[in-house]
Amino acid sequence: MPSTDPVIRLSNVTQRFRVIHERPDTVRELFSKLFRNRSSYHDFEAVKNVSFDVPHGQAVGIIGRNGSGKSTLLKIIAGVYRPSKGTVTVNGTLAPLIELGAGFHHELTGRENILLNGLLMGYSKRDMMERQQDIIDFADVGEFIDAPVKQYSSGMYMRLAFAVAIEVDPQILVLDEILAVGDMGFQAKCFERIRRFRESGKTILLVTHSMAVVEEHCDRAILIDHGNIIVDGRADEAIAMYRTLLTPEVVAAH
Repeated sequence: MPSTDPVIRLSNVTQRFRVIHERPDTVRELFSKLFRNRSSYHDFEAVKNVSFDVPHGQAVGIIGRNGSGKSTLLKIIAGVYRPSKGTVTVNGTLAPLIELGAGFHHELTGRENILLNGLLMGYSKRDMMERQQDIIDFADVGEFIDAPVKQYSSGMYMRLAFAVAIEVDPQILVLDEILAVGDMGFQAKCFERIRRFRESGKTILLVTHSMAVVEEHCDRAILIDHGNIIVDGRADEAIAMYRTLLTPEVVAAH
């Protein structure tokens, strides 16, 4: 029987950043600011006291307006950021697709980056050599597989990154708007693979601005605004509240 423990648990997580207002250009300006005793920075909380669990096999959409804290939250879960306060527990192998080409070395070829990314995710060279051709076939970057990835288009980056993440068979897949870069044909192939990923009982966290994607692929949605969780429940409930939050922005735009 699968464990009933959550695969992801956040407890009272806060992420604080220091925002610099201005930097002194000269030593004289630096000393001038010190003697004036004026602060040139302030602390900003991108995520505020957030707690939730994600059980095994659930697909969760994380939605919200730009700057609401969605991507910061995924980076905390993926281990990119250490939270300023609170605890994060992840039980299982995690494949994060949170920044285009993150983990790629620009001077290495696509083939070499397949191996590098696999090693970074804890797989052996033998494991990655066994998976390599399936990854290449899915990414479909043609002869560019043996070219340095600095020569890739953004679409090629995304295709290779997604192919690596999905073929190494992680227990948890974390996606941050990564599929917005691909063409319709590749997006369809990716969503089909995500559907199969879900059917096999894996866990998915997905940040997207596409409510259609959340409705179709997520069991649950978490709406974040100004770093706080506003709704955590059924996808349709979170989407309805999200659209309510957007209404003043839509009116202002017109």
